Amino acid sequence: MYQGFDLTGKHALVTGGARGIGKAIGVGLAQAGADIIIVDLLPTEAAETVAEIEALGRRARYYSLDLLDIAQIQPTFDRIAAEFGPIDILVNNAGTSVRKSALDITEADWDRVVDLNLKALFFCSQAAARQMIPRGGGKIINVSSTHATIAIGRNAPYGSSKGGVSSLTRDLALEWIPYGINVNAIAPGPIGTPRVLANDIAQGRTGEVLAAEMKRRVPLGRRLFAEELVGGVLLLASQAGAAMVGHVLTIDGAQTVI
Repeated sequence: MYQGFDLTGKHALVTGGARGIGKAIGVGLAQAGADIIIVDLLPTEAAETVAEIEALGRRARYYSLDLLDIAQIQPTFDRIAAEFGPIDILVNNAGTSVRKSALDITEADWDRVVDLNLKALFFCSQAAARQMIPRGGGKIINVSSTHATIAIGRNAPYGSSKGGVSSLTRDLALEWIPYGINVNAIAPGPIGTPRVLANDIAQGRTGEVLAAEMKRRVPLGRRLFAEELVGGVLLLASQAGAAMVGHVLTIDGAQTVI
C-alpha cells in the first residue's frame, strides 16, 4: 500500500483546532497517524476534540493561547516543544470575519480581523519555523479562502486578510524551502461550520432561500463539509506533497470556476 500519506510519529499543531474546520483537520491528521496539539480559547470544545483524537489511539493536548497576544506566541510554542515535542506540521487555521458594509467598518473591526487572520498567522509560522529549521524541515499549511480572489461584498477586512495569507504563503515558501520547510495553503469555498449555519439562521438564510443561494454561488450546489478539506491538508502535510511549494490549493465546489 502507498505510504506517502502516513504521518505516524509527527506532531501537528492546529490553531483554532477545538471546533469546526480546525477540529476536522486535527481529527483527519490524527487518523493519518499524527499526534495533535490544539491551540484555541475554547476549553470545553477542545477537551471534547482531544478525547476524540485520543480515542483514535493518538496523543493530543490542548494549549490555551490568545493569538492576538503576539508576545505569547513564541513562549507558548517553546513550551509545547518542551512538553509535547517539536512541531513537525503547523496548520494556521484560526480566523475570524466581520460582515459589514465597507462604509461601516471601524478601525477595531479591521484590526481584529487582519491581526488574527494574517499577523498572528505570520508569527505562528515564524515560531514553528524556528523549531523546524534545526530539525531539517517541516510543513506549514495556511488556511486562506476563495475570498482572497473573488468578492462577495460586505467582507472587506476578511477578503483583504485572506489575500494577504495567499501572498504570504508564497513568500515564506520561497524563503524557507532551502531549510526543508514546505509552506502551502488551502483556499476553501463556503463551509457549513456551526458558526456559519448560526449566522444563516440569524439572517434568515434557511431552507429554499439558502439552497437557491448555494446553487447560484457554488456549482456543487451546496456548502462543503469541513471534513472535505482534510484530503487536501493531508496531501500538503505528508511526503506525498513533498514537491508542492508555495501552492494555494483551492477546494471550493467549483465556486471560483464561474
